Amino acid sequence: MELAAKILIGFVAILHLYFLWLEMFAWTTRAKKVFTGFSPDFFEKTKNMAANQGLYNGFLAAGLIWSFFIENPYWWVNVALFFLSCVAAAGIFGAATVSKKIFFVQGLPALIGILLLIYI
Repeated sequence: MELAAKILIGFVAILHLYFLWLEMFAWTTRAKKVFTGFSPDFFEKTKNMAANQGLYNGFLAAGLIWSFFIENPYWWVNVALFFLSCVAAAGIFGAATVSKKIFFVQGLPALIGILLLIYI
């Protein structure tokens, strides 16, 4: 169970590093191919906002990665739970306000990770 939790935490961290890159460095290029429902001028107009979102995603990834370096099992689980809860909350909010797809890409993996950590 612990290995499955760590694999999922690693997956969520990598996903958020991808979000960081996409929103901070590739918003006006690659993001146009990922988010196809927006007009072409949307990306240039929202570049600064997206970079800010990317920075927050980087903080979430950093917290999840940090959890791998915590040797005390109690604190490892608590730190991982905190950051996975933040990711889950963001995924649920994104699904409610932007697109239901956000829940499945961001929220659901975090919630599964939380369940795995609870049952360790």
